[in-house]
Amino acid sequence: MDKKSIFGLSENIAAAISYIFGPFSGIAVLIMERENKFVRFHALQSTLWFLLLWVTRWVIGFITAILGNIWIVGGLFGFAGGLLDSIFWLINIVSLVFLFYKAFTNATFKIPIIGDVAWAQVNK
Repeated sequence: MDKKSIFGLSENIAAAISYIFGPFSGIAVLIMERENKFVRFHALQSTLWFLLLWVTRWVIGFITAILGNIWIVGGLFGFAGGLLDSIFWLINIVSLVFLFYKAFTNATFKIPIIGDVAWAQVNK
């Protein structure tokens, strides 16, 4: 029999839900789920991973916006910033789909470093 989680959902469904809206759904599932470590792990990993992606993307965008105003090389920095922004969106979408799939199939896939932090925090 499937283990149950928040709202009586199967743990794989609840874990997969934590990836749907990035850190927002991760935080919501983390707040609501108190017992199931599998679900809590995926919720915390989702929160940490997508926050890291968003903050990194924001910092790179901020830096390239400033450097893009330099007279001679501004266009190059603007192009590089746009390219990096596209790469981060691709990483965001691909990782969202991949992590959603892993959680849905009851796999405990750990993102390097972030997954270890989430695992250690959940298993305290």
